[in-house]
Amino acid sequence: MDLGIKGKVALVMASSRGLGQAMALSLAREGVKVAVTGRSPEGLQKSVELIEAVGGEVLALNWDLSDASVIDSLVSKVEQELGPIDILINNTGGPPPTPAAGQDPALWQKSFNDMVLSLIAITDRVLPGMRQRQWGRIITSTTSGAIAPIKNLAISNTLRAALLGWSKTLAAEVAAEGITVNVIMPGRVATDRLRQLDEARAKREGTSYEEVVKASLRQIPMGRYGDPREYGDAAAFLASQNASFITGNHYKASLHSQAFFGQDGRGALAKPHFIGYEFPFVYADFFYIYTLVEVGK
Repeated sequence: MDLGIKGKVALVMASSRGLGQAMALSLAREGVKVAVTGRSPEGLQKSVELIEAVGGEVLALNWDLSDASVIDSLVSKVEQELGPIDILINNTGGPPPTPAAGQDPALWQKSFNDMVLSLIAITDRVLPGMRQRQWGRIITSTTSGAIAPIKNLAISNTLRAALLGWSKTLAAEVAAEGITVNVIMPGRVATDRLRQLDEARAKREGTSYEEVVKASLRQIPMGRYGDPREYGDAAAFLASQNASFITGNHYKASLHSQAFFGQDGRGALAKPHFIGYEFPFVYADFFYIYTLVEVGK
Protein backbone atom coordinates (compact mmCIF):
# COMPACT_ATOMS: atom_id res chain seq x y z
CA MET A 1 0.00 0.00 0.00
CA ASP A 2 1.30 3.42 -0.97
CA LEU A 3 0.76 5.66 2.04
CA GLY A 4 1.22 8.82 -0.02
CA ILE A 5 3.86 10.42 2.22
CA LYS A 6 7.05 9.91 0.22
CA GLY A 7 9.13 13.07 0.44
CA LYS A 8 7.33 14.39 3.52
CA VAL A 9 9.39 15.50 6.53
CA ALA A 10 8.90 14.02 10.00
CA LEU A 11 10.24 15.08 13.37
CA VAL A 12 10.19 12.12 15.74
CA MET A 13 10.83 12.93 19.37
CA ALA A 14 12.75 10.55 21.66
CA SER A 15 13.65 8.29 18.76
CA SER A 16 17.10 7.01 19.72
CA ARG A 17 15.62 3.70 20.92
CA GLY A 18 12.42 1.80 21.60
CA LEU A 19 9.11 2.83 20.13
CA GLY A 20 10.36 6.22 18.99
CA GLN A 21 13.05 4.54 16.95
CA ALA A 22 10.51 2.05 15.57
CA MET A 23 8.17 4.85 14.45
CA ALA A 24 11.03 6.76 12.81
CA LEU A 25 12.12 3.64 10.94
CA SER A 26 8.61 2.84 9.72
CA LEU A 27 8.24 6.37 8.36
CA ALA A 28 11.62 6.12 6.63
CA ARG A 29 10.52 2.92 4.91
CA GLU A 30 7.69 4.96 3.38
CA GLY A 31 10.11 7.49 1.92
CA VAL A 32 9.70 10.11 4.64
CA LYS A 33 12.72 12.26 5.51
CA VAL A 34 13.16 11.82 9.24
CA ALA A 35 14.73 13.88 12.01
CA VAL A 36 15.53 11.64 14.98
CA THR A 37 16.12 13.07 18.43
CA GLY A 38 17.44 11.96 21.80
CA ARG A 39 20.15 12.37 24.41
CA SER A 40 22.19 9.25 23.67
CA PRO A 41 24.83 9.67 20.93
CA GLU A 42 25.07 5.88 20.61
CA GLY A 43 21.31 5.50 20.32
CA LEU A 44 21.04 8.28 17.75
CA GLN A 45 23.80 6.71 15.71
CA LYS A 46 21.95 3.39 15.77
CA SER A 47 18.78 5.09 14.55
CA VAL A 48 20.73 6.76 11.75
CA GLU A 49 22.24 3.42 10.70
CA LEU A 50 18.86 1.67 10.68
CA ILE A 51 17.22 4.41 8.62
CA GLU A 52 20.09 4.65 6.15
CA ALA A 53 20.00 0.86 5.76
CA VAL A 54 16.48 1.14 4.31
CA GLY A 55 17.53 3.98 2.02
CA GLY A 56 16.14 6.76 4.16
CA GLU A 57 17.30 10.34 4.58
CA VAL A 58 17.90 11.19 8.23
CA LEU A 59 19.05 14.02 10.46
CA ALA A 60 20.13 13.28 14.05
CA LEU A 61 19.65 15.89 16.77
CA ASN A 62 20.83 15.81 20.35
CA TRP A 63 17.68 17.04 22.08
CA ASP A 64 16.92 17.20 25.79
CA LEU A 65 13.18 17.64 26.24
CA SER A 66 13.71 19.25 29.63
CA ASP A 67 15.29 22.28 27.94
CA ALA A 68 12.56 24.38 26.32
CA SER A 69 15.08 26.99 25.16
CA VAL A 70 16.37 24.75 22.34
CA ILE A 71 13.02 24.13 20.66
CA ASP A 72 13.09 26.97 18.15
CA SER A 73 16.71 26.48 17.08
CA LEU A 74 16.41 22.71 16.66
CA VAL A 75 13.12 22.89 14.74
CA SER A 76 14.73 25.54 12.53
CA LYS A 77 17.63 23.18 11.88
CA VAL A 78 15.23 20.47 10.70
CA GLU A 79 13.47 22.96 8.44
CA GLN A 80 16.76 24.15 6.95
CA GLU A 81 18.24 20.69 6.32
CA LEU A 82 15.19 18.55 5.52
CA GLY A 83 12.37 20.98 4.84
CA PRO A 84 9.16 22.10 6.56
CA ILE A 85 7.86 19.59 9.08
CA ASP A 86 4.77 17.76 7.84
CA ILE A 87 4.62 14.99 10.45
CA LEU A 88 5.27 15.43 14.16
CA ILE A 89 5.59 12.37 16.38
CA ASN A 90 5.32 13.46 20.00
CA ASN A 91 7.04 10.89 22.19
CA THR A 92 8.91 10.94 25.49
CA GLY A 93 10.59 8.56 27.84
CA GLY A 94 8.71 7.36 30.88
CA PRO A 95 9.04 8.56 34.48
CA PRO A 96 10.20 6.27 37.28
CA PRO A 97 7.61 3.84 38.69
CA THR A 98 5.81 5.42 41.66
CA PRO A 99 2.55 5.14 43.59
CA ALA A 100 0.16 8.08 43.41
CA ALA A 101 0.46 9.20 47.01
CA GLY A 102 3.38 10.89 48.67
CA GLN A 103 5.41 12.01 45.67
CA ASP A 104 7.55 15.13 45.86
CA PRO A 105 5.77 18.02 44.08
CA ALA A 106 9.09 18.79 42.40
CA LEU A 107 8.99 15.37 40.71
CA TRP A 108 5.46 16.01 39.47
CA GLN A 109 6.50 19.41 38.11
CA LYS A 110 9.62 18.11 36.37
CA SER A 111 7.70 15.22 34.84
CA PHE A 112 4.98 17.58 33.60
CA ASN A 113 7.55 19.86 32.00
CA ASP A 114 9.40 16.97 30.34
CA MET A 115 6.44 14.84 29.25
CA VAL A 116 3.61 17.30 28.58
CA LEU A 117 4.65 20.93 28.34
CA SER A 118 7.63 20.16 26.10
CA LEU A 119 5.44 18.37 23.56
CA ILE A 120 2.84 21.13 23.57
CA ALA A 121 5.56 23.72 22.96
CA ILE A 122 7.09 21.72 20.09
CA THR A 123 3.66 21.28 18.52
CA ASP A 124 2.98 25.01 18.79
CA ARG A 125 6.27 25.66 16.98
CA VAL A 126 5.51 23.45 13.96
CA LEU A 127 1.74 23.97 13.74
CA PRO A 128 1.75 27.35 11.96
CA GLY A 129 3.62 25.85 9.01
CA MET A 130 1.18 22.96 8.80
CA ARG A 131 -1.70 25.40 8.80
CA GLN A 132 -0.11 27.46 6.07
CA ARG A 133 0.36 24.36 3.87
CA GLN A 134 -3.08 22.96 4.82
CA TRP A 135 -1.58 19.56 5.61
CA GLY A 136 -0.14 18.03 8.75
CA ARG A 137 -0.05 15.01 11.00
CA ILE A 138 0.42 15.24 14.76
CA ILE A 139 0.69 11.87 16.49
CA THR A 140 1.32 11.56 20.20
CA SER A 141 2.52 8.27 21.64
CA THR A 142 1.42 7.85 25.24
CA THR A 143 0.52 4.62 27.07
CA SER A 144 -2.50 2.44 27.69
CA GLY A 145 -2.23 3.58 31.32
CA ALA A 146 -3.84 6.84 30.23
CA ILE A 147 -7.23 5.12 29.99
CA ALA A 148 -6.63 2.07 32.21
CA PRO A 149 -4.23 3.15 34.97
CA ILE A 150 -1.30 0.80 35.50
CA LYS A 151 -0.34 -0.03 39.06
CA ASN A 152 2.73 1.80 40.34
CA LEU A 153 2.94 4.09 37.29
CA ALA A 154 0.97 6.98 38.78
CA ILE A 155 2.94 9.83 37.23
CA SER A 156 2.85 8.27 33.78
CA ASN A 157 -0.87 7.47 34.03
CA THR A 158 -1.70 11.01 35.08
CA LEU A 159 0.40 12.96 32.60
CA ARG A 160 -0.34 10.76 29.60
CA ALA A 161 -4.04 11.28 30.29
CA ALA A 162 -3.46 15.04 30.15
CA LEU A 163 -2.09 14.61 26.63
CA LEU A 164 -5.30 12.86 25.58
CA GLY A 165 -7.40 15.86 26.55
CA TRP A 166 -5.01 18.26 24.85
CA SER A 167 -4.89 16.19 21.65
CA LYS A 168 -8.65 15.87 21.39
CA THR A 169 -9.10 19.60 21.89
CA LEU A 170 -6.42 20.46 19.33
CA ALA A 171 -7.87 18.03 16.80
CA ALA A 172 -11.16 19.88 16.75
CA GLU A 173 -9.38 23.21 16.30
CA VAL A 174 -7.36 22.20 13.22
CA ALA A 175 -9.46 19.52 11.52
CA ALA A 176 -10.76 21.85 8.81
CA GLU A 177 -7.20 22.82 7.86
CA GLY A 178 -6.06 19.40 6.64
CA ILE A 179 -4.32 18.55 9.92
CA THR A 180 -5.06 15.41 11.90
CA VAL A 181 -4.22 14.90 15.55
CA ASN A 182 -4.15 11.38 16.96
CA VAL A 183 -2.92 9.49 19.99
CA ILE A 184 -1.48 6.00 19.85
CA MET A 185 -1.03 4.08 23.08
CA PRO A 186 1.23 1.07 23.48
CA GLY A 187 0.34 -1.76 25.74
CA ARG A 188 2.87 -4.56 26.12
CA VAL A 189 5.33 -4.06 23.28
CA ALA A 190 8.73 -5.75 23.57
CA THR A 191 11.05 -2.84 24.36
CA ASP A 192 13.81 -2.22 26.88
CA ARG A 193 11.38 -0.05 28.83
CA LEU A 194 8.89 -2.92 29.16
CA ARG A 195 11.63 -5.27 30.30
CA GLN A 196 12.67 -2.77 32.97
CA LEU A 197 9.08 -2.50 34.18
CA ASP A 198 8.64 -6.28 34.24
CA GLU A 199 11.90 -6.70 36.15
CA ALA A 200 10.81 -4.04 38.65
CA ARG A 201 7.49 -5.79 39.11
CA ALA A 202 9.23 -9.12 39.67
CA LYS A 203 11.41 -7.58 42.35
CA ARG A 204 8.47 -5.86 43.98
CA GLU A 205 6.38 -9.06 44.06
CA GLY A 206 9.21 -11.41 45.00
CA THR A 207 8.98 -13.50 41.87
CA SER A 208 11.03 -14.03 38.72
CA TYR A 209 11.05 -11.97 35.55
CA GLU A 210 9.99 -15.07 33.61
CA GLU A 211 6.92 -15.55 35.81
CA VAL A 212 5.90 -11.93 35.32
CA VAL A 213 6.11 -12.37 31.55
CA LYS A 214 4.08 -15.59 31.67
CA ALA A 215 1.39 -13.89 33.73
CA SER A 216 1.24 -11.01 31.26
CA LEU A 217 1.01 -13.29 28.24
CA ARG A 218 -1.96 -15.10 29.76
CA GLN A 219 -3.86 -11.80 29.58
CA ILE A 220 -3.06 -11.22 25.89
CA PRO A 221 -5.28 -13.11 23.43
CA MET A 222 -2.43 -13.42 20.91
CA GLY A 223 -0.18 -14.87 23.58
CA ARG A 224 2.78 -12.65 22.78
CA TYR A 225 4.16 -9.17 23.24
CA GLY A 226 3.91 -6.76 20.36
CA ASP A 227 6.80 -6.13 18.02
CA PRO A 228 8.03 -2.51 17.91
CA ARG A 229 7.80 -2.56 14.12
CA GLU A 230 4.08 -3.29 14.33
CA TYR A 231 3.65 -0.24 16.51
CA GLY A 232 5.80 1.86 14.20
CA ASP A 233 3.77 0.77 11.19
CA ALA A 234 0.54 1.78 12.93
CA ALA A 235 1.98 5.25 13.50
CA ALA A 236 3.09 5.45 9.87
CA PHE A 237 -0.44 4.67 8.74
CA LEU A 238 -1.86 7.42 10.94
CA ALA A 239 0.67 9.78 9.34
CA SER A 240 -0.41 8.78 5.85
CA GLN A 241 -2.61 10.42 3.26
CA ASN A 242 -4.82 7.33 3.54
CA ALA A 243 -5.64 8.30 7.16
CA SER A 244 -6.80 11.80 6.30
CA PHE A 245 -10.24 11.18 7.85
CA ILE A 246 -8.90 9.84 11.14
CA THR A 247 -8.65 12.54 13.74
CA GLY A 248 -9.52 13.78 17.18
CA ASN A 249 -12.74 12.10 18.18
CA HIS A 250 -12.53 9.13 20.47
CA TYR A 251 -15.02 6.65 21.79
CA LYS A 252 -14.69 5.16 25.21
CA ALA A 253 -14.34 1.40 24.93
CA SER A 254 -14.27 -1.45 27.38
CA LEU A 255 -10.76 -2.67 28.08
CA HIS A 256 -11.76 -6.32 28.35
CA SER A 257 -10.26 -8.34 25.55
CA GLN A 258 -13.66 -9.55 24.32
CA ALA A 259 -14.66 -5.97 23.63
CA PHE A 260 -11.84 -5.80 21.09
CA PHE A 261 -11.75 -9.37 19.81
CA GLY A 262 -15.38 -10.42 19.57
CA GLN A 263 -16.72 -13.59 21.11
CA ASP A 264 -13.86 -15.97 20.34
CA GLY A 265 -11.11 -13.63 21.50
CA ARG A 266 -8.82 -14.61 18.64
CA GLY A 267 -9.07 -12.17 15.74
CA ALA A 268 -6.73 -9.29 15.00
CA LEU A 269 -9.57 -7.52 13.18
CA ALA A 270 -12.66 -7.13 15.29
CA LYS A 271 -15.57 -4.86 16.10
CA PRO A 272 -15.11 -3.50 19.60
CA HIS A 273 -18.25 -2.40 21.40
CA PHE A 274 -18.33 1.32 22.04
CA ILE A 275 -20.95 3.20 23.95
CA GLY A 276 -23.57 3.93 21.31
CA TYR A 277 -21.42 2.78 18.38
CA GLU A 278 -19.90 -0.25 16.75
CA PHE A 279 -16.78 0.65 14.83
CA PRO A 280 -14.39 -1.48 12.73
CA PHE A 281 -11.08 -1.29 14.52
CA VAL A 282 -7.71 -2.88 13.87
CA TYR A 283 -6.33 -4.05 17.18
CA ALA A 284 -3.48 -6.43 17.74
CA ASP A 285 -3.65 -6.89 21.51
CA PHE A 286 -0.70 -4.66 22.27
CA PHE A 287 -1.73 -1.11 21.42
CA TYR A 288 -4.79 1.05 21.09
CA ILE A 289 -5.42 3.71 18.49
CA TYR A 290 -7.48 5.94 20.74
CA THR A 291 -8.58 8.66 18.37
CA LEU A 292 -10.87 7.38 15.67
CA VAL A 293 -12.64 8.53 12.58
CA GLU A 294 -15.26 11.20 13.00
CA VAL A 295 -18.07 9.82 10.91
CA GLY A 296 -19.71 12.48 8.77
CA LYS A 297 -22.50 14.14 10.66
